Amino acid sequence: MNFTKKIGPLNIFIMMLCALIIIVALYLFLRGDQHHAIFIGLWAPTILAFTIFLKQILNGGQ
Repeated sequence: MNFTKKIGPLNIFIMMLCALIIIVALYLFLRGDQHHAIFIGLWAPTILAFTIFLKQILNGGQ
């Protein structure tokens, strides 16, 4: 089965977005801007949690 078809294009987009956010947070942290890095680094789990929440609602709570 095709990986993109099995996972879904929206899920792949969200995973890539979260990976980009983590890379930006790591760059900021290594540059010495720890407070902004932590703030931006917390976006990735928030986006993933919100995505899971929306999927639960759309699937009827199953």
